[in-house]
Amino acid sequence: MRRATRRDRVRYWFDTTMAKGTPALIGWLGLASLALVLVVASAAVVVAPRDSGAHGNWPGMVWRSLLRTLDPGTMGDDTGTGPFLALMLVSTIGGIFIVSALIGVLTTGLESKITELRKGRSRIVEHDHTVLLGWSEQVFTVVTELVEANQSERRSCVAILAGRDKVEMEDALRARVGDFGRTRIVCRTGNPLKVADLELVSPGTARSILVLAPEVPDADTHVIKVLLSLGARAWERRRPHVVAAVHDSANLPAARLAGGAAARVIDADDIAIRLIVQSHRQSGLSQVCTDLLDFAGHEFYMRPEPALAGTTFGAALSAYDLGVPAGLRRADGAVLLNPPMDTVIRADDEVIVLAEDDLLIRLRGGAPPPVAEPAITTATPREPVPERTLVLGWNHRAPKIIELLDDFVAAGSELVVAAPREDPTGDIGPFANLKVGFSRAEPTDRPSLEALDAGGYQRIVVLSDAGFDREHADARTLVTLLHLRDMEDALGDPYSIVSEINDDANREVAQVTKADDFVVSDKLISLMLTQLSENQHLYEVFADLLDPAGSEIYLKPACDYLAPGSTADFATVIESARRRGEVALGYRLQTRFHEPPGYGVVLNPDKTAPLALSPDDRVIVLAEN
Repeated sequence: MRRATRRDRVRYWFDTTMAKGTPALIGWLGLASLALVLVVASAAVVVAPRDSGAHGNWPGMVWRSLLRTLDPGTMGDDTGTGPFLALMLVSTIGGIFIVSALIGVLTTGLESKITELRKGRSRIVEHDHTVLLGWSEQVFTVVTELVEANQSERRSCVAILAGRDKVEMEDALRARVGDFGRTRIVCRTGNPLKVADLELVSPGTARSILVLAPEVPDADTHVIKVLLSLGARAWERRRPHVVAAVHDSANLPAARLAGGAAARVIDADDIAIRLIVQSHRQSGLSQVCTDLLDFAGHEFYMRPEPALAGTTFGAALSAYDLGVPAGLRRADGAVLLNPPMDTVIRADDEVIVLAEDDLLIRLRGGAPPPVAEPAITTATPREPVPERTLVLGWNHRAPKIIELLDDFVAAGSELVVAAPREDPTGDIGPFANLKVGFSRAEPTDRPSLEALDAGGYQRIVVLSDAGFDREHADARTLVTLLHLRDMEDALGDPYSIVSEINDDANREVAQVTKADDFVVSDKLISLMLTQLSENQHLYEVFADLLDPAGSEIYLKPACDYLAPGSTADFATVIESARRRGEVALGYRLQTRFHEPPGYGVVLNPDKTAPLALSPDDRVIVLAEN
């Protein structure tokens, strides 16, 4: 093997320096310019001493040579002997090559830097910002809600880290979300599973971190890995609270273990199932939940109220001019939703208040508003009766939906599953109250639906078909709903319809079917994640609301609270509900059931405005049954 010569070493050294990029190239060009200037100036002093003396000798020649190197037009006014002019020409020509090369190097360097910035690989420097890890359809709902939540903030930032192009993410957000208001959205390209990439969004100084499940098979595995990466990280200061959701209940224990004590991991599947079952029992519930979770509407806030210390919770219901108390949060973190009316509020308690904004919560200064006693009615007890339910379609949630329905329906109730597949009900049951049957049918086929005798059922649940993509599944659901609505009109409105929708954008389109309720589980999960990112203590509130053992949201007939035809106000509704051990949160108007965006739901209304509710309207209450 040939030994490396001095020339080889020098060439290797030169190649190494050139490989260092734009700064090294600029340095070499600077050295070349300096060498050219010094050589020309020295040569001029030697070969043209008289001309050099007329121009300041060697220092003056250095300056003139430098000017000609940087600006070729300077030599136009030169005079002198032939050798002197020849040297100035050499300086000018050399300068043309050097300056041209310098411009090219600078242009290439700037383009490279701009390209690097567009890649989203620079670290952000923020404090108390919200970090989103991952990318899916949920990101648009989450960002929209965070923008709405930060409207009252002077300065806020949301940082997104995902394995997508930075510019594509920003363009998609601008197209889907629109105006960001006072919130700055910063996107970075990287893998949330890599520590180096995670540092790009400064998680150590963040206020909260949301982990979004990607739209890939086995997405829960990705979520758990990200939670593990966050859990193993050494935090610079206090650890921000982490919020995530898993879509398979079996993965919940592993996800919570990976996230640690600072993480709030919700079971998206379980929440969707409970919402479908609850909406099956009382249409409109999903819209109420959407309003409670949507920052554009009314939300739950927790605030200390020293002025209420020593009073009972029942008395606190009429103590607010703006806002409706829904429960208490004790100093030890325990949450009491709709506690007994004689529960005494402690000085260190926080009152859970339903309000449009925390700045709009206000205690009443004087006496509570008068109550219209003649308008208050006593609810007529209703014994549960067996009912028939038809479930159209089948997906992985169906077995748990049927199992949960069995806990709520009266003994002797019947449920029939109709789906274009083999009987899947053989692996579930037995049930205490439900008799489960199966009929093979195609939900989008009108003759198949007519053969099911839909008029013989009181309730129909339409499930999204997991065998198709989201848009196609929603399209099939829409066709099924149109058939059912047309059949219902011919039969005279014998049943209520609850449908599962994947994409909230399809809900407004589906309103033409006039189904009684639509459960958009993905949007509700996104809204809940956003709420928890803003206030992690709301986790206990939502857990209590969805737990059948505690108080839940019910939509009960208005005639149970106000006499039909009477005119009162919402303060009277609150008092009527209080006497039954319930908290009235609002009402839903039957005439506006299918009018977006509220679909008839009115939360936290003016307490003293005149109010008349028909027997078909509903009062929204927190109650145990």
